[in-house]
Amino acid sequence: MKRLSCDVLVSGAGPAGASAARAAAEAGAEVIVAERRRVVGRPVRCAEYIPAMLAGQADVGRDYVVQRVEGMRAFLDGEMIQDMEAPGCVINRDVFDQAIASAAEKAGARILLGSAAVGREGGDHGPVLLQRADGEETLVDCRVVVGADGPFSRVAGWMGLPRLRCLPAVQVRLPLLEPMVHTRTYFDDEYPAGYAWLFPKGEEANVGVGMTRHPGGGGLAAALGRFAGRLAAEGVVGEEALGRTCGWVPVARRETFVAGDAVLAGDAAGHAHPITGAGVFQAVMGGAMAGRWAAEAVRKGDAGRLREYAREWEDFYGDVLVRAQSRRELWERHRGPVGEIIRTCWVGFREYYT
Repeated sequence: MKRLSCDVLVSGAGPAGASAARAAAEAGAEVIVAERRRVVGRPVRCAEYIPAMLAGQADVGRDYVVQRVEGMRAFLDGEMIQDMEAPGCVINRDVFDQAIASAAEKAGARILLGSAAVGREGGDHGPVLLQRADGEETLVDCRVVVGADGPFSRVAGWMGLPRLRCLPAVQVRLPLLEPMVHTRTYFDDEYPAGYAWLFPKGEEANVGVGMTRHPGGGGLAAALGRFAGRLAAEGVVGEEALGRTCGWVPVARRETFVAGDAVLAGDAAGHAHPITGAGVFQAVMGGAMAGRWAAEAVRKGDAGRLREYAREWEDFYGDVLVRAQSRRELWERHRGPVGEIIRTCWVGFREYYT
C-alpha cells in the first residue's frame, strides 16, 4: 500500500473542495485533494446558474460563462406573479469546476483523480484511506481533513454527524426556441414544497423539477415530463432531449460542521440554501474560508483554530440559512394550495423576510 503525507487532505474537487485546496495552498500548506471522479466536474448535476458577483469572486476567468441573465420570473399555476431583477450567469458547470481545480493546482495543491477518501484508520487524527476503482489503496497522513464530498459526505460520518436531509431533483436539457434573458421558476401544487425551473443557456435550456415528495401520476420523472410538455406546447422549448441528469439537493443546515481536526464545506456542510437549493456560491465562499483556516491550524499547530472557520461562516451566511430553514419547515407543514404560502416561503417576495 502506498503512503503519502500532507498538511491538508481535501475530499472532493468540486467548487468547495477546490476552493479550499486553493486557499490552503496559497497560504503555504501542502495540500492533497482526493477526487473520486476521473474528470473534475463530470457528470454535471446542477441547474448551472450562479449570481453575477460570484464570477468575479471566484477569480478564474470567464470561459465557463454561456450567457448572462438579467433576472428571475416566478410563475404560479402558469401565471407570472413576479419579475425580479437578479443579475447572474448560466454556466458550463464542468468548465467552472475545472477552472477552480486548475487554480488550486497552480497554487501547489495535488489532485488525485479517481481516488475516493473512503475511511479513516484508527479514528480521529489517523491517516485517511484512499481507494481507486481498481482497488489500489493509499494511506494519507495529514493534519487537517476538509470534507467537501457532497450531501452524503463520508467525512461527515467520520465526524459522527448525521446525514443531511435531501430532496430529489431531475433535469433535462432542451432546445430553447427563442432567446431568453430571465431564469424562470414555476410553483404548482404538483411540486410539493419545491418548484420547477427553466434556466436559459444560449440555444438550450436546463429544465427541471425538485420537490419533497412524489405526487400521484408516476412520480418525479413524470412530473418533469408534464412540465417539459407544457413548455413545448407553449413554444418555449423543443421536445427533443439533449441530455438528462438527476441528483439530490440538501435542504437542511447543519448545526455544526467542525469537529476535531476535520471540517466540512459546501453541500457536505449543509451550506446550500434550504429553499432554493442553490449552493455554488456558498461552496466557493465557504470552501475558501475552510482552506484558509485549515492552513492557519497547520501553521499554529492548533486544530482549535478550525472553530474560527465556523464563526466566520456564521457571521457571513448563518442568518440566511436560519431563515431559509424556518421557511422550509413552514412550507413542508403547509397542506393547502401553494398559492396560500408562496409569498412567505419564496426568496423573491418581501413577505419572506418579515
